[in-house]
Amino acid sequence: MRLFSTLAGYLATGGLACLLLACSSTPTYNATVFPYEIDQARVDQDNIKTVVIAHVNLGLPSRNYLEKEAPRIDAAVSAYLKKNGFKVLPQRDFEQLWNAAVRAYGNPVDPTSGKVNMKTFSQIMTSIRDDMRTSGLDAFIFTDLIELQTAFSGGLQHIARWDGVSRKPSLQGPGDGVSADFDWAMLLDVASLQISIYDMELQRVFASRGGIDATQAIDSRSSKGRYIRRREILENEQFIQEGIELAFYPFIKSENWPGKP
Repeated sequence: MRLFSTLAGYLATGGLACLLLACSSTPTYNATVFPYEIDQARVDQDNIKTVVIAHVNLGLPSRNYLEKEAPRIDAAVSAYLKKNGFKVLPQRDFEQLWNAAVRAYGNPVDPTSGKVNMKTFSQIMTSIRDDMRTSGLDAFIFTDLIELQTAFSGGLQHIARWDGVSRKPSLQGPGDGVSADFDWAMLLDVASLQISIYDMELQRVFASRGGIDATQAIDSRSSKGRYIRRREILENEQFIQEGIELAFYPFIKSENWPGKP
């Protein structure tokens, strides 16, 4: 997936492209870890200590059922940042400035198509940046919840792997088993946390992604076998923490990184 160093670069391409790539003191290697991008020179130069988490996506809006979980995920991200020594400004500060800028420049998201007008988005972010300079802010953090597709592996142990995580299938419904002819190659919807960090010059200094959990389960009522939307989305706190840790590496170091250093 190509990520861009400036919002202007993002504007030129029309958005972020999502690419699906087909955890102990010695974590098990996972080939699906996302190929993070970090501008270490700018990170060192910026000396990022104070951040704010944007309440809006950098890319396209999340699916409705993921968007409802966004405040809870952002709260977990905020706690993770604070645990690692960052000062996190109240999200409402960003939200109030965002709403004021939307009134001035217009809403960058087309409510019909969901597409983002990046020219308007850049104008809004520049306005917010100028207003937040006096707060001691060093960087903006965007936390997009995105949905991808993958499949469970064949064999005796059926495991889905994406963006650095490994997850087993779950059942939903009155039954307690899966039919022998279930098609394990059928694509499954899964969710990841995408992190993008921009400094006060609106230069991207870091971008990566960490898997969280499947958003679908096997329908135990179906004789032919199918996936259905899970009743509870992203409810496993351990999976959320794992996804956050993966998404921030190596901006925030972790001994649990399952990829190659």
